[in-house]
Amino acid sequence: MCSIERSRSTRRILFGRWRHNVAHFFVASLTAAALAACAQSPTATNKSELLSTNRHASLATDKHAAGITSYGLASYYSEGTETASGEQFDPNALTAAHPNLPFGTKLRVTNVATGRSVIVRVNERGPFVPGRVVDVSSSAAAALGIVGQGTAKVKLDVVQ
Repeated sequence: MCSIERSRSTRRILFGRWRHNVAHFFVASLTAAALAACAQSPTATNKSELLSTNRHASLATDKHAAGITSYGLASYYSEGTETASGEQFDPNALTAAHPNLPFGTKLRVTNVATGRSVIVRVNERGPFVPGRVVDVSSSAAAALGIVGQGTAKVKLDVVQ
């Protein structure tokens, strides 16, 4: 009788430990699955989606279709060696820097104060100054008449 009770109590202890280990394994598995799901969420892995919600100041759409219009402050740049697109920088070319439009996008940039406009091709990233929507090359800035003041309020139209 004593040996039967001892084996039952041993079984209860072993079964209790087994349940405890299974419970710990289950909790650890759930925690790992939850962390894996967080790591695969769009906010952690796809920062461009997060940025796309803040594009209203600078032509907000994912398709960047022709006819999209935006207003903001433009500046110009005249120095550099290589652009973000990999091209050699040419200050005489009619090019522009935009934070998120695809390289090769054609923009009509119009100086709101004077009505002067120029069509530029996006081949660089920027501007990196808050409040500015585009940086144009020095030749485009000359065409717009903003070389003297450095910045101007402009209207941007995606042409192509």
